[in-house]
Amino acid sequence: MNASPVRAENVAKHFGRTRAVDECSFALPEGSVTGLVGPNGAGKSTLLSLIGGLARPTHGEITVHGTPVRGRMHPDVSLLTQQRPLYDQFTVRELMRAGAAMNDRWSAERADEVLDLLAGVEKDAKVRTLSAGARTQVAIAMALGRLPKVLLLDEPMADLDPLARDETLRIVMTEVAERGTTVLLSSHLLTDLGDVCDHLLLLDEGRVQLCGDIDEVLDEHLVVVGPADQDLERDGVVDSSRTSRQVTALVRGGSVPAGWETTRPDLEALVLGYLRASRTRRRVRAQ
Repeated sequence: MNASPVRAENVAKHFGRTRAVDECSFALPEGSVTGLVGPNGAGKSTLLSLIGGLARPTHGEITVHGTPVRGRMHPDVSLLTQQRPLYDQFTVRELMRAGAAMNDRWSAERADEVLDLLAGVEKDAKVRTLSAGARTQVAIAMALGRLPKVLLLDEPMADLDPLARDETLRIVMTEVAERGTTVLLSSHLLTDLGDVCDHLLLLDEGRVQLCGDIDEVLDEHLVVVGPADQDLERDGVVDSSRTSRQVTALVRGGSVPAGWETTRPDLEALVLGYLRASRTRRRVRAQ
């Protein structure tokens, strides 16, 4: 636990009565790519801001490589937020020079290398003229120019077309392979997560629901199918659906009636099951 590059202990962030993050504890393995998933409003962006140092927790502690994060950007961390804050009046080339001026640890070579790998990013173009996807790729080049040990990405693929997504994922994986960077990547694109992530962190209503190696997490769950006239024990049932003929459920542990079909879920089925369960709980409370 102590060797973890990112560690959270009982971390909470409250905005008035709203608990955006609530009693979160986890540790990320070094050199891992962790997919951060959960429904809208689960607290994913808030958690990334806390790790990055853009916000202070209400209580609890986050450490990066053993050093507490105290409400300012940690020197070992790069955070790409959903807003992609860039200087619109600068050219891409001028933006890279600004990055060098604002960061004590900056590699112009690495930033230029990333830009050169990206199709369609013109270095002499004004940032305000760039498409949303190109802005995202420039922001990723800026983030990697800091030579981070921990890279936090909030929906990095949301604005990218399939080719740009492929380019960006390849760059992230190269960063992990060559520099041992630890990546925490929030995304709703489950197929992309399955291609690059080896760990999973699932949040719901600000709390950690799942955290661990993806294969180990999947091994803890089953998709089960059985006749509609039989009931599953509620303990361990994450989500279930019923037709006139059969019941299909995602279960974690617990017992399964004899004769029911069982299969190991894939990542998409696992996450969707938890997302459906979250939506159901919210609907029940709203009634």
